[in-house]
Amino acid sequence: MLCERCGQEVDSIKCQRCGEMILGLGSFCYRCGNELEALPREPKEDPGGLDFSNRVLCSDGTCIGVINEEGTCKVCGKPYTPDA
Repeated sequence: MLCERCGQEVDSIKCQRCGEMILGLGSFCYRCGNELEALPREPKEDPGGLDFSNRVLCSDGTCIGVINEEGTCKVCGKPYTPDA
């Protein structure tokens, strides 16, 4: 089933209470509010082979970005300052 928001493929499940097929994105049915049973899921492989262990976070304490190869933040564009 495709996510209504981002268009990516997401597992769908059938709600035990209302019987609707819904996206398996949360712990509750977004149609009726019923708490969904936990589904056994296989860990999905990372298609891009991304390694988050070596990322450097932006030195600006209010930014959520990471530093790119050029030494600047991908979100705010500020240069990385290691002592900040």
